Amino acid sequence: MPYELYYWPSIQGRGEFVRLALEEAGAEYIDVARDSKKGMAAMQSFMEKGERPPFAPPFLKDGDFVIGQTAAILFYLGGRHDLAPKEEAGRLWTHQIQLTIADCVLEAHDTHHPIASGLYYEDQKDEAARRTQDFRDNRVPKYLEWCETILARNPAGQKHLVGNRITYADLSLFQVCAGLTYAFPKLMKREWHKYPSVAALQEAVAKRARIKAYLASPRRIPFNESGIFRKYPELDA
Repeated sequence: MPYELYYWPSIQGRGEFVRLALEEAGAEYIDVARDSKKGMAAMQSFMEKGERPPFAPPFLKDGDFVIGQTAAILFYLGGRHDLAPKEEAGRLWTHQIQLTIADCVLEAHDTHHPIASGLYYEDQKDEAARRTQDFRDNRVPKYLEWCETILARNPAGQKHLVGNRITYADLSLFQVCAGLTYAFPKLMKREWHKYPSVAALQEAVAKRARIKAYLASPRRIPFNESGIFRKYPELDA
């Protein structure tokens, strides 16, 4: 049976990290809220009535299993689709990288919603400007430098974050870099030359056959100003 992915139908968001893994694996899946008229109702029902209700989307249904939280979903998929090492040390290292990427994603979200998710960006623009300046000046370089260091120290070579084959961590780093490039084009134009291995990894992932086909398909929701990575020119400098 195909996997069932539950996530908001009009944004990439955190669900995109799961989509990229499923696409790279060539796994059959249903993007429920996008592919079904009753998908949103089904998603709400899981969260309201399930015995072990997910806190929020994304969550993945595989038969009787329902897995929530992006990093947990990827940990699950990684072991089933050769997107993580088989040995425990490698699996946990990949998971650790993914959790750190999740921290970066949260900080990217908080650039435009630093006070409260329930408020509009327009209600917190001054705070967003201050938060984003620190994100641009300090946090983005710190995350990218860390990834550059991991690539440099990978004993299997600098093409992947873990081992000598693609993992879901590589796919997630690709998505973060794509999102940052969309939201902060001026910043990333200045920063890219400092992180050649990260830039090379992003380019290599985009050229992988299944990912390339996915990016060119209607299954890939375009970046927009409702998702995590939002292009507000006043926040880019």
